[in-house]
Amino acid sequence: MECLRRRQESIDEDDDLNDDVSSRGRRFSLNETFRWLDTSEHRQTDSDGRNDHRFIIHPKNSWYKTWEMFILVWAIYSSLFTPMEFGFFRGLPKRLFVLDIVGQLAFLVDIVLQFFVAFRDSETYRTNYKPTPIALRYLKSHFLMDFISCFPWDLIYKASGKHELVRYMLWIRLFRVRKVVEFFRRLEKNTRINYLFTRILKLLFVEVYCTHTAACIFYYLATTLPKENEGYTWIGSLKLGDYSYENFREIDLWKRYITALYFAIVTMATVGYGDIHAVNLREMIFVMIYVSFDMVLGAYLIGNITALIVKGSNTERFRDKMNDLISFMNRKKLGRDIRGQIRDHVRLQYDSNYTDTVMLQDIPASIRAKIAQTLYLPYIEKIPLFKGCSVEFINQIVIRLHEEYFLPGEVITEQGNVVDHLYFVCEGLLEVVVTRTDGSEESVMFLGPHTSFGDISIICNISQPFTVRVCELCHLLRIDKQSFSNILEIYFHDGRNILNNLMEGNESNERIKKLESDVMVHIGKQEAELALKVNSAAFQGDIYQIKSLIRAGADPNKTDYDGRSPLHLAASRGYEDITWFLIQEGVYINLKDKFGNTPLFEAVKAGHEKVIGLLVKEGASFDLEDSGNFLCTTVAKGDSDFLKRLLSSGMDPKSEDYDHRTPLHVAASEGLYLMANMLVEAGASVIAKDRWGNSPLDEARTCGNKKLIKLLEVAKTGQSSSSHELQEERTERRKCTVFPFQPHEAKEEHSRKHGVVVWIPSDLQKLVVTAAKELGLSNEAFFVILSEDGGRITDIDMISDGQKLYLISDTTDHKL
Repeated sequence: MECLRRRQESIDEDDDLNDDVSSRGRRFSLNETFRWLDTSEHRQTDSDGRNDHRFIIHPKNSWYKTWEMFILVWAIYSSLFTPMEFGFFRGLPKRLFVLDIVGQLAFLVDIVLQFFVAFRDSETYRTNYKPTPIALRYLKSHFLMDFISCFPWDLIYKASGKHELVRYMLWIRLFRVRKVVEFFRRLEKNTRINYLFTRILKLLFVEVYCTHTAACIFYYLATTLPKENEGYTWIGSLKLGDYSYENFREIDLWKRYITALYFAIVTMATVGYGDIHAVNLREMIFVMIYVSFDMVLGAYLIGNITALIVKGSNTERFRDKMNDLISFMNRKKLGRDIRGQIRDHVRLQYDSNYTDTVMLQDIPASIRAKIAQTLYLPYIEKIPLFKGCSVEFINQIVIRLHEEYFLPGEVITEQGNVVDHLYFVCEGLLEVVVTRTDGSEESVMFLGPHTSFGDISIICNISQPFTVRVCELCHLLRIDKQSFSNILEIYFHDGRNILNNLMEGNESNERIKKLESDVMVHIGKQEAELALKVNSAAFQGDIYQIKSLIRAGADPNKTDYDGRSPLHLAASRGYEDITWFLIQEGVYINLKDKFGNTPLFEAVKAGHEKVIGLLVKEGASFDLEDSGNFLCTTVAKGDSDFLKRLLSSGMDPKSEDYDHRTPLHVAASEGLYLMANMLVEAGASVIAKDRWGNSPLDEARTCGNKKLIKLLEVAKTGQSSSSHELQEERTERRKCTVFPFQPHEAKEEHSRKHGVVVWIPSDLQKLVVTAAKELGLSNEAFFVILSEDGGRITDIDMISDGQKLYLISDTTDHKL
C-alpha cells in the first residue's frame, strides 16, 4: 500500500524528542529510527530525475551513532578547553597545539558528513533523503558557525603578531556546546535511564561549565596588566596564610587554575567568605556582571532541583506515563507493531502538548468559543459536508471541536467498527482502504485538507464502511457523535443539507455510492421522527417548541403514520394559538388523514367552537367522500349537538346517501322534530325524492308525527318550486352512458373502450364537463356530444333516460 510504504519505522525508547514546536503546534521534529539507505532498497527520485542516493546516511545508523558519541567527547573537550586556552595560554604548547589540530580536523569531517545525513521534514514528518534539501538545510543553519570554529585560531594568532583581538575569535568554538545540550535532551527522554540522575548530571555540568568559564575570564583579566602592575589584580594581591600570589605568572598552571576556579565557585555560591575582591575597575565591572548572572544561574539551579523534588515537570510526567505504558505492554505481551504505534502516538502528544485545545482549557467558555471560531472556522467553512449550512450551525460545530495529531501509519477508523467521532482534515494526507471478502485491501481514495470522514457511519448510524489510515503527519479536528447529534436535533434544516451534501460528495465513488439506500432509509427515518416531534408538540400544546422546530427546518405539512398533520392534532385539542400559527406558516388546511378526516372535521368532532370558527374563516372544509351517508348516520344516531356543529361549519344539508336519501328523510322517518327543524333551517330540501320517489314530507306522514308534518308542510310552502326547478329535479333523476369514441366505432371490438354512466344535469355544458372528467380527457379540448346515429346533441332535453351518447372533440366532429 502507498500509505504503508510511507510509514517510518517505530521510534526506539531511547530516541530523543525535538522541542521545536511551532506556535500552532503543527510543526514537529521528532527524531525517528533511521537506517542506512541501501543502494537497492532505498532510492528516491530527485527533481532532475536521478535516483542515486547511495551515500545518504540514516542518522540512527549504528556507526553514525558511534561517530556522534566521538564528536560529543570532542565537543565537551572543546567547550571546556576553549575558555582555558583563552585565559591561560597566549600561544599553545606544541603538545596541546597538535591535540587542537586533531580536534579541528575531527570537526571538519563532521561538517562534511552533515551534508549527507538525512533529516525529518518538520511539516510532512517524512524523512528527506535528497542531497539538495539536506545541503540547503545545513547551510542555512549551523554550517557557517561550525566552519569558522574549525579555523586554527592559535596559528592565526601567532601569524598576526599575537594581536590580542584575534584571540577573541576562540569564543566561536563555544557554539559546539549545542551538541552537549542535545545529548542531555535525548538523555532526559530516555526512559531506561534514571531521570533524577540525568537531571542532576545536567545541572552539575551547567554549574561546572559556568564557573569554569568565569574562572578563566577572571584569570584573563589579571593577565591584561603588565608585570609591574600585577599587585593591582585580584590574584596578584591575594594572600592565603603566609603564601603570596605575587608574581602569579610563575606559579604552576594548575594551581593558578584551581585558585581561580575556587573563587569563582565561592562567589557564585555567595557564602560570604572567600569571594573575589576586585582591585581595579575592569575587575569591578566583571564581578558585578558575574554576580548578577549568578543570581539567575542560582534561580535556575534551585528551580530545577525543586522540580525534581515535587515531580512537576512535563518531561517527568511523560516519562512516568511512558514507563506505565511499557509495563502494561510487557504485561499484556503486545506485539511489536502495536507497541511502536503506542509509543509513537504518546510521544507525539507530548511534543504537541501546547496545542490550541490544551491552551484553551483554562480560559472562560465564552472567550474560548470566540478563540475557537477564529482558529477553526476557516477550516470548517471549507468542508463540503457543511455546504449551504447556516452560520449558527457551523458556529455550534466549531466551539465543540477538539484538536489531534496522528503519525504516519496510524489507523484512525477501521472498517466494520462503530465510529463515535466525526473527523475533519486540516493538514496532512490519509488513505481510504476497503477490505475485500478474501482479506485483500483496495485503496479507494486519498483524503487531504478540507475533507471529512466518519460522517457516513455517524449520520446514518451504521458501521464504518472503510478503513482510514494516515499517510503523512495529520492535523485533525474532531467532534464526538453525541455533540454532533445534539446540534442536529436543533438545526433540522442543516441536517437535511448535510444528507444532500453527503450524497453529492459520493456520486463519483461507486463503492460508497452503494450506501445510498442506507442514507435514504436514514432520511426517511429522520423525517418520520421529526414529524412525530412536531405532532407531539402540537398535541401537548407547546407552541414554543413548534415554533423552534419549524424555524429550524421542520415541515408543518409532514404527517405521522396515520397521515395526521400538526393542524389535525391542534384542531382536535382546541389549541387556537397553535392552529393560527400553523395557518400563518402556510400549512395545507384541508389535508386529509388516512381516515379521510380534515382538521375542520376533527375540531367539529371535539366541539371546539373557536377553532371551528377560525378554520371556517380561513376557508376550511370537510371534504368528506360520502358526506350524505355521514349526515344520515349522524341523524340516525340522534346526535343533535354534533349535527348542529356540522351544519354551522358549512356541511351541505342536501347531501344524499347511496339511496338518494337526505338527512331530512331520515329525521322525518324517525320523527326527530328537533333535528328536522335544524336541517330545514340550514336549507334542506323538503321535496327531494329518494330512489323510491319518497320525499321527507312523505316519510313524516308515514311516521305520523303531526308536529313534524306541519313543520315540513310549512317549509314546503315557503320553498320556491318554479317549473325550471321541478324540471331540474326530474332531470337529476335521469342517467345516460357516455363513450369516448365515434358512434361508427362502437361495433369494432378491437377499438372498443369503456364508457361511464352519469346523471343527466340541467345543462348540456355540465354534462360535457362531467363526462370528460370521468373519462380522463383533457380539460383544454373542446368537446361535443353525438347520438348513436352520429347527430350532434344541442339541448339537454334531447337526451332521454338511459340513452347512449358519444363524447368527441370538435376537430373530430369537423372531420366527419
